[in-house]
Amino acid sequence: MKKVSVVALACLMLGFCRGGADRSSAAGEAGAKSVTQWTEKTELFLEYPPLVAGAVSRFSVHLTELDGFKPLTEGRLVVKLRSSDGTIEPFAVDAPSRPGIFGLDVKPAKPGVGTLVISLESSTLRDTHEVGSVQVFSNPEEAARSREGETNEAISFLKEQQWTLDFATAVVDEHSLRESLRVPAEVRPRAGGEAEVIAPVAGRIATGGVIPGAGTAVQRGQVLSRVIPKSAIPADKATLELGVTEAISSLALAEKDRQRVERLVNAGAVPARRLLESTAAEANAKARLEASRALLAQHELTRSAEGESTGQVEFVLRAPITGVIADSWAVAGSGVGEGQRLFRIIALDPVHVIAFVPEAESDRLRLLTGGELELPGDGRSLPLDRIVSVGRVVDPESRTFSVIFEMANPGARLAVGQSVFIRLFTGGQSLGLAVPESAIVDDAGRPVVFVQTAGESFLRRPVRLGIRDSGYAGILEGVNRGERVVTAGAYQIRLSALSPQVPAHGHVH
Repeated sequence: MKKVSVVALACLMLGFCRGGADRSSAAGEAGAKSVTQWTEKTELFLEYPPLVAGAVSRFSVHLTELDGFKPLTEGRLVVKLRSSDGTIEPFAVDAPSRPGIFGLDVKPAKPGVGTLVISLESSTLRDTHEVGSVQVFSNPEEAARSREGETNEAISFLKEQQWTLDFATAVVDEHSLRESLRVPAEVRPRAGGEAEVIAPVAGRIATGGVIPGAGTAVQRGQVLSRVIPKSAIPADKATLELGVTEAISSLALAEKDRQRVERLVNAGAVPARRLLESTAAEANAKARLEASRALLAQHELTRSAEGESTGQVEFVLRAPITGVIADSWAVAGSGVGEGQRLFRIIALDPVHVIAFVPEAESDRLRLLTGGELELPGDGRSLPLDRIVSVGRVVDPESRTFSVIFEMANPGARLAVGQSVFIRLFTGGQSLGLAVPESAIVDDAGRPVVFVQTAGESFLRRPVRLGIRDSGYAGILEGVNRGERVVTAGAYQIRLSALSPQVPAHGHVH
C-alpha cells in the first residue's frame, strides 16, 4: 500500500511538471527575473522577464495567503513602477487568471532604475509588497546581456504543487527549550478509576431492561442490571402454597381473637394487657402471611425461563463510578453465583500515564520538573498535568522504573492501555535556534530540513539536532536565523528532488 501511495504521488508531481511545459515564453524564457517576499499576511513570488523601455513584459505574480498557505482566489492587484524622477506608472488587473496567479502586462515608458511596489486589495485582506529597485533597459540587447551567468541548483517545487498538497513553512527563530528525556509510556486508569460490579447474592439476572455491553459509557449511579435472588428456603411449590394457606388461616383466627378480647376489655371482664397481646399476635400473623407470599413469588420467579423481574424481590446493581464498561459478563436470564463478577468499569478522565525510565537515567530524574505526551498520529505534544510519583524500584526484567503522571483526558482522546511516548523535562531552559519537529525529515538516517530560498526553490540542508521540547527541535548547525523551512510537505519535496524530471519555469496566464 505504501508503494502504491508513493507511485501515485510521483505521478501527481510528474503531471504538474509536464504542465509547466506549456507555460508562456514571457515568463519562461531564459534569464527571467524572480522575487520572493513575505509579509505577515501573504507570500509574494514574482516572475518577469527583464524590463525594456517601450516593450511589454508579462508579469506572473503568485500570491499565497499565509493563513493556510492556499492561493488567493480573488482581489485587485496593482503593480506600480516609480522612476527616479518620481513618476509612477500603475498597471492593474482585477482578478487572478488562475487561483493564486495574477498575470498582467507591464510596459515601462523610459529606461533607468525604478522602484517596484505590488499591492493587493480583496474582500478579506489588504497587503503591500515593497519589491525594491528594478532595472529598465533601453533595448533588448542590453537586457539579454544581463541574463548571462545566472544559475539555479535548488530543488524546484512549483506553486501548483504547494497549493494542492498540505504545505506550510516557518521562520527559523530562537526558542526557549528545556532539556528532556524521551521514554515509552502507557496510559492506565487513575487511582480509584477502576471498579468491579459483582453479584451480591446467588440468583438469576432479570431480563427487563437493557444490559450495557463492553464499550458503553455509564454515569455513576446508573442502573446496570438486576439480580433476582434464589429462594432462601429450598421447597417445592406445593409446600410454599400450603404455607400461604396456613398463614391466611392463622391471620383470620388472630383477627377474631383480637375482636373478642376487645369486647371483653370494654366490658371490664379481662385486663387491658390481654388486648395488647392479641393485637401483637394479629400483627405477627399478618407478617407471616406476607413472608409466605413473598417466598412463593420468589419461587415462581426463579423457576421462570425468562426470569422476568416483578420488582418485588430483586437487587439493583448500579455503576459505582462514571466511565466506560471495559468488560461485561452479565447475560439476561442467566444464573449467577454470589460474588461473581458482572461488570468492570474504568474512568477515562483523568488518567495516569506511566513512563518507563531506564535505570541508567535515574540520576537525571533528580531535576524532573514535568513532562509532555506525544499525541499519537497528530504530531502535537500535550502537557502532563502533575507528577503523581517517581518510583525507586527497578523492574528486574525490563530494568526500568516508573514515573507516574496524571493527565486530563477530555473526550477520551487517549485509550486506557494505549502505548505512547512522553518527554520528561530534566533540566533548565536554554535559548537557541529551533524549528518545528515536523520540519525534520529522515533522509537515509540523517536529519535534514528543506529551506525555501525562493517561491518555488528549496535547498536540502543536513542539520545537527539539539534539545526537543513542546513540538520544537533545537538546531545546533545547518540553518540560520530568519531562514524559512518547510514544516508541512517536506517529504514531498524530498521525493521531488529524487525525480529525474525537471520542472519547466514560468506559468500560463
